[in-house]
Amino acid sequence: MTLTQATPSAQATPTLAQQVRSDFPILHQEVNGKPLVYLDNAATSQKPIAVLDAIHHYYERDNANVHRGIHTLSARATEAYEAVRDKTAQFVNAASRNEIVFTRNATEAINLVAYAWGMGSLQPGDEIILTVMEHHSNLVPWQFVAQRTGAVLKHVQLNAEEGFDFEHFTSLLSEKTKLVSVVHVSNTLGCINPVTEICAAAHQVGAKVLIDGCQSTPHLPIDVQAIDCDWFVASGHKMCGPTGAGFLYGKQAILEAMNPFLGGGEMIQDVFLDHSTYAGLPHKFEAGTPAIAEVIALGAAIDYLTAIGMDKIHAYEEELTAYLFQQLATIPNLRIYGPKPQANGSGRAALAAFTYEGLHANDLATLLDQSGVAIRSGHHCTQPLHNQLDLSSTARASLYFYNTFEEIDVFVSALKETIEFFSELL
Repeated sequence: MTLTQATPSAQATPTLAQQVRSDFPILHQEVNGKPLVYLDNAATSQKPIAVLDAIHHYYERDNANVHRGIHTLSARATEAYEAVRDKTAQFVNAASRNEIVFTRNATEAINLVAYAWGMGSLQPGDEIILTVMEHHSNLVPWQFVAQRTGAVLKHVQLNAEEGFDFEHFTSLLSEKTKLVSVVHVSNTLGCINPVTEICAAAHQVGAKVLIDGCQSTPHLPIDVQAIDCDWFVASGHKMCGPTGAGFLYGKQAILEAMNPFLGGGEMIQDVFLDHSTYAGLPHKFEAGTPAIAEVIALGAAIDYLTAIGMDKIHAYEEELTAYLFQQLATIPNLRIYGPKPQANGSGRAALAAFTYEGLHANDLATLLDQSGVAIRSGHHCTQPLHNQLDLSSTARASLYFYNTFEEIDVFVSALKETIEFFSELL
């Protein structure tokens, strides 16, 4: 294969990916007779052995319900489960462990805020500011809230670079603004939104702010106190953890003022036939038996990421981003959406959503799969954004710290061959 420059990973010092790839068994397989190149990390990440072992250990040694038993297995399960709350609080720099609520995923966390705060706090004419780039999970719940409360939805548009238009955002703010809910990193455009500045501007008009951190928490160091958001949500399965476990961060005073989201066991203090009193934070929002094994495994994922270092992960992914965009630039007529990265790869996430004129994204993804390359095609749960860009779908390659420069070479080479194949048919 002829490259425009030497592959960075050919250097003597092993890259981060080369150091960690043995931890991910799923990556060492063939798909359609070719070595797997997994580039669908924005949809879900792969899991290291430590996470797989944590699930196995719980079910083999500690399987019992948490918080409800005094026997040894229950005590061990509870200790392991609650230890993850401390790890999560430290991982995002929450002020208290009571500010961490475990949910199934970020979607449930957003719905928790929508129902437990939005339904009771918003009045007709109040305004909710979202953006046109939001994932459906940060659009649909607020549509429900607006329909039931009479609140008004407003949407921040894209700037000329296809990123967050901060000037338009500030023009939407007023005393009517009660909530701003915005994605930290777009899963389609790859832009890293200025969440600290967004929070500061929103708080000046008395609005609260929710940050969707699904695409940032796996890749960037997160400090919710520095961001000064009121709520922050993330999904464990995108950060080397299992599916079925995510979390909501909320400022303690705000969570205390919110009503419970779901009713049942665990979230109560005392139950009578005609009324109940509720448990304190964070258990007020964790009704029923939780995803115990999944949360414990999420803790193993946090341990794993922390041991590597989020700064180190972010720095390596910037190198990957620079190389990905450099190599994609060798394909004429390929259109990549979102802001361009700086020369060192900074300024955006390690993903590229793209189109090639005349070819459907699904066709590109199908043929790439025949080469062992896994990418995503479709609207990526950002259908309004795609409609605004006059697109039915895009193809998306998204990277993580276990991806290599050689895998980018394989992907770009296979993409060129795929485009050439279809071009010969047209």
